Amino acid sequence: MNDMITPEWVKDAILYQIFPDRFARSTRVAKPSGLESWDSPPTIHGYKGGDLLGVVEKLDYLQELGVTALYFNPIFQSASNHRYHTHDYYRVDPMLGGTAALQELLEEAHKRDMKVVLDGVFNHASRGFFQFNDILENGSYSAYLDWFIVHKFPLNAYGGPGGLGYEAWWGLPALPKFNTRTPAVREFLWDVASYWLKLGIDGWRLDVPNEIADDAFWQEFRRRCRAVNPECYLVGEIWDGAERWLKGDQFDAVMNYPFTRAVFGFTAAETLNTEEIKRCGYQHIPPLSARGFAAQLEQLLQQHRPEVTAVQLNLLGSHDTPRALTVVGEDERALRMSLVMLMAFPGAPCIYYGDELGLTGTHDPFCRQTMPWEQPQTWNHELRAFTKHLITLRKEHVALRRGRFETLYADKGLVVFARVHEDEKVIGILNANKQQHRLELSLATKRFAGRYRDLLNGLSIDIYDTQLTGHDIPARSAALLVRL
Repeated sequence: MNDMITPEWVKDAILYQIFPDRFARSTRVAKPSGLESWDSPPTIHGYKGGDLLGVVEKLDYLQELGVTALYFNPIFQSASNHRYHTHDYYRVDPMLGGTAALQELLEEAHKRDMKVVLDGVFNHASRGFFQFNDILENGSYSAYLDWFIVHKFPLNAYGGPGGLGYEAWWGLPALPKFNTRTPAVREFLWDVASYWLKLGIDGWRLDVPNEIADDAFWQEFRRRCRAVNPECYLVGEIWDGAERWLKGDQFDAVMNYPFTRAVFGFTAAETLNTEEIKRCGYQHIPPLSARGFAAQLEQLLQQHRPEVTAVQLNLLGSHDTPRALTVVGEDERALRMSLVMLMAFPGAPCIYYGDELGLTGTHDPFCRQTMPWEQPQTWNHELRAFTKHLITLRKEHVALRRGRFETLYADKGLVVFARVHEDEKVIGILNANKQQHRLELSLATKRFAGRYRDLLNGLSIDIYDTQLTGHDIPARSAALLVRL
């Protein structure tokens, strides 16, 4: 099967990533007594008590921002605040409100034409997962020995001398790795994927799927999911080299971290927080000139078929990286330019919760702090308004969502590009220089001649024949010109 059909709705989507324990807490969900206070600094193991009904109660906020799809970090029963240690794949964690809360969330989100994408952790389970627990209890007599990769007994499920005795993700005792060669395991995972799609979710973000390096597994996974919902979105967490997975028979897209690196490398070339970058999956973000940035964007556009590029999950931050504002060295102008690029590049933009408020935070756990709902005085209201405005522009202008991308000029700290749709043209300009730049450009084509309005400041500009001149771009800022 080589099905290059990607979900149509994703091409117009504005996604918003939510870490459930830290986003919003509802009084309608009973909580255990051992929670950390909401406004205290996050810790590796502590719970804040966010839940899915809290998200329901904040849907007005998200809709007003312009969000059309929610991507959740794991929500299934687990003994960890991030819930990547799955205990029960068929049960939403009771601390999140249980399966009934998910059903209410789906109903309320779908009423607003908002999609819901869940995080699928199918490479590994947890010590509390029943079949692994059976091995811990019964040793070599367990009926589920072939569900995991067991080397010797006894198993050291909490570490210790002599090794674990089984394979675990990155050697972490809490995360025993599934043996996906076992037919019963394959059927189990495929059934989990289908089960929640039947309940009404709209897609899966797949955790470390490249560690199940088995094309047949993912091909059948896609077939089962598409059979339930032909428009479901399948996006993999693959940081680099995703070609194998994006040929049309496995995933629709991946989390586009190469895009993130390229954007930050240009907009924040002189302010990058290299120490924090080293501590996360980025490892290194090289500073980029305008030409280098344009070359990397072109490489991204050529890497995959247009159907894939149109649904790539483009992002500036996630739970696995420092906050975007922290990565750019707290240079808000760099972040604003990055946001313009996020909303103007092919693919589906995704905002990590709280980034619109200017939250800062170093690597885990500090990038996973709670939303400061009760402290609006701490919000960067201007940044939030700017983010909302960019989202509105993307939704209003089809060229920003579905237009062809062309680089028109890239040199001397200035990048000029166009998004061209049959009904519309938009020209984007990024000025990464420390001084204002007066445009005096000769374009290689007359196709862009006409009168334009800058969507970011309302000013008008004329392009005569091939000459883009007379428009001042302030230092370290951007413009989006729409043809009138």
